[in-house]
Amino acid sequence: MSIQTDASPQVPSNIFKRFRVYLKDFKFAFFIAVIGMIGYSAIDVAVVAQLKPIVDDSLGNGDYQYLRAAAYFIVPIFVLRGIFNFLGTYTVAWIGNHVVMQLRQQLFSRYMHLPVEFHDNNGTGQLISKVIYDTEQVSNAAGKALLILVRDGAFVIGLLFAMFYYSWQLSLIFILIGPLVAVIVSVVSKRFRLVSKRIQDAMGGLTTSVEQVIKGHKVVLMFGGQQIEDKRFAEKNNNNRQQNMKLIVARILSVSSIQVIASIALAVVLYIASFPNLVESLTPGVFVSVVVFMTMLLKPLKQLTTVNSEFQKGMAACVSIFAVLDQQVEEDKGTLSMSRVRGKIDFENVTFTYPSKAEAALKNVSFSMLPGQTIALVGRSGSGKSTISSLLTRFYDNQVGEIKLDDVLLKSIPLKDLRRQFALVSQQVVLFNDTIANNIAYGAQAKVSRQQILDAAKTAHVMEFLEQLPEGLDTVIGENGLMLSGGQRQRLAIARALLLDAPILILDEATSALDTESERLIQDALEQLQQNRTSIVVAHRLSTIENADNILVIEQGQIIEQGTHQQLLGQNGMYSQLYNMQFGEETKPV
Repeated sequence: MSIQTDASPQVPSNIFKRFRVYLKDFKFAFFIAVIGMIGYSAIDVAVVAQLKPIVDDSLGNGDYQYLRAAAYFIVPIFVLRGIFNFLGTYTVAWIGNHVVMQLRQQLFSRYMHLPVEFHDNNGTGQLISKVIYDTEQVSNAAGKALLILVRDGAFVIGLLFAMFYYSWQLSLIFILIGPLVAVIVSVVSKRFRLVSKRIQDAMGGLTTSVEQVIKGHKVVLMFGGQQIEDKRFAEKNNNNRQQNMKLIVARILSVSSIQVIASIALAVVLYIASFPNLVESLTPGVFVSVVVFMTMLLKPLKQLTTVNSEFQKGMAACVSIFAVLDQQVEEDKGTLSMSRVRGKIDFENVTFTYPSKAEAALKNVSFSMLPGQTIALVGRSGSGKSTISSLLTRFYDNQVGEIKLDDVLLKSIPLKDLRRQFALVSQQVVLFNDTIANNIAYGAQAKVSRQQILDAAKTAHVMEFLEQLPEGLDTVIGENGLMLSGGQRQRLAIARALLLDAPILILDEATSALDTESERLIQDALEQLQQNRTSIVVAHRLSTIENADNILVIEQGQIIEQGTHQQLLGQNGMYSQLYNMQFGEETKPV
């Protein structure tokens, strides 16, 4: 389910229509912005248009009254120009930032509601880059590009109108160069979109590289991977530079081409003006005005060409963002609401294959467990143990067979109700950069008291290390609990599960990576946690599951043995071999 985007030239027309939906809530602000930008450009055109009367009347005929009047009005006019500029620039920036805020919020929300399969198949760095970098490109399209497009577009139209008003014969040449400019803009736009898509991919690669090195910093140091990572990042960094340079080259060539064409038009005008008989009523004021107008057209034409690159980058970013927003969220057709289940679980001939794999992870698996029972899943890594818990919580849906909870099909239960029935404690504990209290209370349905958090902390043996922290429950533990040891983090996860008070508990190798002291404390906390709950234990250390009501031995996605600890030992099968190997390792003298 990796993200597919299309950078083909045909896409942006539809993308722009969709992008305009985000602007519809800002119609009044947009109207104010347009008034400001057009007013700004209109004043510029009006000021430049006064060249003819200044040259012909004031300077030519010696009538200096006009100059005196202009002196009185010039300051108020430029104050008004500044007001118009503020209205246009500020309002457009306000609109652009609101659009980006909406897109980021939608992306963030979509990430949380997309199925696990999507996150399994898409790198974290790429997804972060879409929220940070791609939305910024949309901001430029909605803000900077819109500002230049309207303001400079109005300025160009105003200059052309004034040119034709003074001398339509000299100005007619600009009509002839219009098609050439349109062809250049069209060709360059396709190039802009293609390169912009590559830049976004390159930025995603850069973000991924940085994220991996920061998260795996200790591994990089221990294995001396600095040079490898430095070289890998340098390649991606250079690729990003190359793509940006390609965009700059396309922008420079397009701007230069259009300005050369405009200069040819200006040269033709100058040549025609050298034959006064060809143009009627060609006064010095008219000639100076038309030449100045044409010269002033060069800058806005350059700006309009430059803004095309920003606009195309924004549209390419929209393609990337909409590709995520169009992903199908988790299917949730459950209608049978359940507040608290008893905990009866049934797997009936369940077969499941991961979307990206050819081999089935589970093959015709069947078992049942009654409320309050403990079932253990053992087997080699990759045998399918954790897949069972993923199907129970509907991170994935099985393709064949049925899974029931209290005799109700899982797919009939709304996801929110279903997942509220489970508390998960795994080897990979996920904590948030927040206080210990908030991490323990995370996910609790009702507002919990300080005392309830303390009670859960005591039961989970969190108090043993909590009392040594200066701020106690209010200690901020850093990203993913980096200030805590593995055992301490595990105990926080158990306290969270205790406070959640779910009827079904999933323990996914919760003690496999702990020292003896931590394991003893955590095992005691887990026993407290398992009381009066249905428990599914994915175990590596078989000594922790000897009291389980039923043990399933899984091999290559199939249940090959099941029974109690004593029954399985008596069968002398795979469980017995695993137990003897582990028991031998644990009792082997040092």
